[in-house]
Amino acid sequence: MIQDEISVSLKRPQWKCVESREDSKRLHYGRFILYPLCKGQANTIGIGMRRALLGEVEGTCITRAKFQNITHEYSAIIGIEESVHDILMNLKEIVLRSDPYGIREASLYIVGPKNVTAQDIILPPSAKIIDTTQHIANINKSITLDIKLQIEKGRGYILQNPKNYNSKDGIFPIDAVFMPVRSVNYSIHSYWTGNEIKEIIFLEIWTNGGLTPREALYEASRNLIELFLPFLSAEEQSIDGTNNQNDNMPPSLPLLYISTDMGRTKKGVEFKHIFIDQLELPPRVYNCLRKANINTLSDLLNYSREDLMKIERLGEQSVEQILTVINNFAIDLPRNRF
Repeated sequence: MIQDEISVSLKRPQWKCVESREDSKRLHYGRFILYPLCKGQANTIGIGMRRALLGEVEGTCITRAKFQNITHEYSAIIGIEESVHDILMNLKEIVLRSDPYGIREASLYIVGPKNVTAQDIILPPSAKIIDTTQHIANINKSITLDIKLQIEKGRGYILQNPKNYNSKDGIFPIDAVFMPVRSVNYSIHSYWTGNEIKEIIFLEIWTNGGLTPREALYEASRNLIELFLPFLSAEEQSIDGTNNQNDNMPPSLPLLYISTDMGRTKKGVEFKHIFIDQLELPPRVYNCLRKANINTLSDLLNYSREDLMKIERLGEQSVEQILTVINNFAIDLPRNRF
């Protein structure tokens, strides 16, 4: 019994993975526990984590396809069993994994006859198909199937607006399902320790293989922390609800007055808990930093101006944008730091 292995004398909650398995390429399962918790805390954590896992974790999928010499979604292609609509639905089912953000291009160029699967897609180095056996189309004649694909990373479910695309050019949108977590379940168990009732929460996560359950749990936890960070850095308010500080303070800079000597904000938020997506950097700069494994403000402050210039695709203008954002956050850096 797992409960027998838990020391009830522990004060600080701890977590562990008690089961992890891969039922198939597109179905991964993980079971985690967090203990010990005070009465009521397990339900608070379970509700928040379930919503974050299902709605806040990012996934990657194909969001657009461009066909050669095709002008209508329900067109039939001579020599191919599937219609354009069927091919689009098959492309929608492809599960991908990618690290960098932004839009990337992929392609499919096949000469028949051939059974076309996800394995035939030519991907950028930053993307990977989880199940390469996914069927796309069956070409039964000596014809060419040429499709240009657009790959994006995001969260939630996005219905594409066909009006934003020109089908006359053979461009067709694909509804985006950025949801690598397929299902989440949690259960709560109570036990007595001394005169107190403690709780253990069991969290079960199923993913489509785009992320492992452990990775999904980490990302959901990080996103929840980010959501609550503004409360930690909020300005103190008077009894009547008005702000004691300057009301003209820019709303986009909630973490001002940071002391680098302490390594944290005056409100106690450590640099390692401030992620670079909170710095409101341009998407291209953000992507370059993430690719260089710079994820937090603490990571960024370890780089000099010269170090930043050495990062791939990060030019002088981008470095100046980074410095401007850091200066806006009022970080007191030595002049030779950058």
